[in-house]
Amino acid sequence: MSEFRLPVRVYIEDTDAGGIVYYVNYLKYMERARSEWLRAQGITQRELFEAGIQLVVHKLECRYAKPARLDDALEVSAEIRSHGRARLQFGQVVSRRGEPLCEARVDIACIDATRLKPVPWPPALAAALAQPSAQPSAQPQD
Repeated sequence: MSEFRLPVRVYIEDTDAGGIVYYVNYLKYMERARSEWLRAQGITQRELFEAGIQLVVHKLECRYAKPARLDDALEVSAEIRSHGRARLQFGQVVSRRGEPLCEARVDIACIDATRLKPVPWPPALAAALAQPSAQPSAQPQD
């Protein structure tokens, strides 16, 4: 599956008093990219919730390399590295002009929202995972 890219701008609310992005906000940017990847597959979180399904982070490994700053135009990628019956692993990078600032491996589990137990992907998502996707990459504007 191809890499999905989402442009993100750093706003004052994302930063500390020194204008540097607070570390947890990189994870929020990555969450947005995964949600928009899902939307690009024709599936919304709301539809999954209504079907009693949740996609939850099971495991996360993150490495911070350089800081992002106020007003930076960033790009957040989401690329599926592997998937199984009820799990999915994304490789994600937050970058500025092609330079990686933060890299993560995010393991997602598909669970029944009531029982909180793993369940197979819903048919629409299983179909999306079964075929390569050529998603257009949006470019951040400086």
